[in-house]
Amino acid sequence: MALTVAIIGRPNVGKSTLFNRLAGRKSALVAAEPGLTRDRREGRVQLADLELIITDTAGFEQAKGRDLASRMRAQTEKAVEEADVALFVIDAREGITEQDRDLADYLRRLKKPVVLVANKTEGSGHESGIAEAYGLGLGEPVEISAEHGEGLSELYEALLPYAEKHPEEPPAEIPAEGERPDKPLSITVVGRPNVGKSTLINRLLGVERLLTGPEPGVTRDSITIDWNWGGRKLRLIDTAGLRRKARIEAKTEKLSAGDTLHAIRFAEVAVLVIDAVQGLERQDLAIARMVAEEGRALVLAVNKWDLVTKPKETLERISERVADSLPQLAGLKPLTLSATTGDGTGKLVPAAFAAFAAWNRRVPTPTLNRFLVRVQERNPPPLVAGRRLKLRYMTQVNIRPPTFALFASKPGELPESWRRYLVNLLREQFDLPGVPIRMMLRKGKNPFASAR
Repeated sequence: MALTVAIIGRPNVGKSTLFNRLAGRKSALVAAEPGLTRDRREGRVQLADLELIITDTAGFEQAKGRDLASRMRAQTEKAVEEADVALFVIDAREGITEQDRDLADYLRRLKKPVVLVANKTEGSGHESGIAEAYGLGLGEPVEISAEHGEGLSELYEALLPYAEKHPEEPPAEIPAEGERPDKPLSITVVGRPNVGKSTLINRLLGVERLLTGPEPGVTRDSITIDWNWGGRKLRLIDTAGLRRKARIEAKTEKLSAGDTLHAIRFAEVAVLVIDAVQGLERQDLAIARMVAEEGRALVLAVNKWDLVTKPKETLERISERVADSLPQLAGLKPLTLSATTGDGTGKLVPAAFAAFAAWNRRVPTPTLNRFLVRVQERNPPPLVAGRRLKLRYMTQVNIRPPTFALFASKPGELPESWRRYLVNLLREQFDLPGVPIRMMLRKGKNPFASAR
């Protein structure tokens, strides 16, 4: 059984750097600015023969009430309570601070197994900090350098006794040849700041897993959560809100925006959350176009529907804006819901599976060519230099998104308007609403002409 480990410490001691080192990739955002991490980030990693579920947490600070710092601390406390072991990280160069002592007292009261980790021990200048660490009463500190990857074997030795207390998981069944293991559907939730992305995910999960609040930009990095919905595996990814490029100035926001763009590129389904009261704004359309350009399936979630006073007019206005401004996603239907009350949220996951199915849809070549013949009979391509363009053959060359190749006598002469007309008919005929469709024009002969 995997050992659950929470990485805890005051701000800027290198928790996220250690998380990235153990994960083997730059998953968590890292910067010199303290307090960059706010939400819990989890990852399953392998340290030698140890299987670990590690959790990166926000810097532990003294805070009370319901302000942002207090909510961040509450998330950190949940991570520690759910963990088998706490990795208490200190900065060996800076030495022990009052915050470190407060955190050590908290861990002792919790009676949670603790491994004391002294980070930033590369080079010289850390010896006094190591000596002070013994005064915390948490045993001998494990000296590491998360940035340089030093001391990981010692960390392995410190965690090994706790892993031995856990029963081993039965070996996973090896799938038969030709079978694929049950891969979770990846759903990335995107949108402008403060439209309710984290609140929506918390509502779906039924727990306060993600940090939320009235402040815009609470979420800073992409948080991945594995979830089981009706026996089907899902991977929900919460992202930082995207503002217009011209308004992004702080280095932290640039890092957050880059992390969100990375999450969109590797998503299977993107759920674009918009504010029903504010309507579909220019930045919402820019994000939708970005999703389409990356070739991802899209679901449009209109949140805060409980605050709308004229639902029929509002829905019509949003639908018209989608039809006018997003022709590349024709057929995309707004899904109204309220993350606060839960109304309509039950329709979101089925809509994501429907979008995923359309994104993966493959149309047989004979069916496509019969469709092409009917289209040309009803509305043939325009004349070029007095001669009719010949559309010879059509086939689907890829999925995710559906990609088609159209072979014509003079592909460069086919008007863009007729190409869009053909794409829209494909959507209508083969049930591909709201999915980006690629159409490649090629010059060539029908490969089945000789066979006939």
